[in-house]
Amino acid sequence: MTVTAQNTSVKTTKVAIPHPQDERCTIVGTLEQVEPERPTQGRNIALVRLHALGTHKDYLFQKKLALRLPYDSFRFDFRGNHETPGEWRFGHFEDDLADLDAIVAYLAREYGYVVDMLVGHSRGSVVAMLWLCRHRDGPLTRAVRRFVNVSGRYRMEIEERKEEFEKLGYIERRAMVARKPFVARIYQTDFDKFAAIDTSVVWTQFPPHIDVLSLHGLKDAVVPSYDAFIYSRAYGARVPGTHLLRYVEDADHNFTGMPEEVIETVLEWMELQEQDRLYSGVWNTGVKGKL
Repeated sequence: MTVTAQNTSVKTTKVAIPHPQDERCTIVGTLEQVEPERPTQGRNIALVRLHALGTHKDYLFQKKLALRLPYDSFRFDFRGNHETPGEWRFGHFEDDLADLDAIVAYLAREYGYVVDMLVGHSRGSVVAMLWLCRHRDGPLTRAVRRFVNVSGRYRMEIEERKEEFEKLGYIERRAMVARKPFVARIYQTDFDKFAAIDTSVVWTQFPPHIDVLSLHGLKDAVVPSYDAFIYSRAYGARVPGTHLLRYVEDADHNFTGMPEEVIETVLEWMELQEQDRLYSGVWNTGVKGKL
């Protein structure tokens, strides 16, 4: 099922993907096609901003980035988020990984797309990393050249509000998602499951050929900026893949009010890769030629 809209330069198509593991669930996403008149068989595609907890596919920078990319892209809502039905579960990363499997398979089967880049934020970055590690030696990741890790968490233990736990037995998180109220209850078992996620696989299982860009705000109050440094050591130890880390002094976890910092950095990083100028290290302050 698709509903299509056309803007001045990019064809935007709303896509509903039947979930192979849950007949009650249809994954909803947006396909942006730069050259819609061209056949899609064998063409590269970017999965833009696998998103964070309780958010949605058009949250923060991802829509603007998708419209600036030089090739097609797809962004979507994980189960229990915004337009995709299902239960949102705090510690169940396996649900997200299964959703990602379903999306990649559908895009390949129905369009012939080949995944070239993944862009993740927060939890979405962890999901993307785990997915790439899981498929390290398989055909799904063989063509992937790029991974963008925005505000990704490495240390999964989270210190939460103990008084609220003692009083209610759970923590309630409230947010506005696409102008709709989002409420979730998180129990201790959920935090235990979240903390049990093994991010250390990045050191040994992440595909060695993929170039990685990490962006992290120094004012991030959700994920410590030191987590990006840990990732930089893991990603930077691979050959021939490279890793560039860019810290942004005034950015918070969501890069609030600063989407261009993410967009311009990603686009320049892609240009550097095309020019074979990437290396592993720290990106100096600023973009556009200030590496």
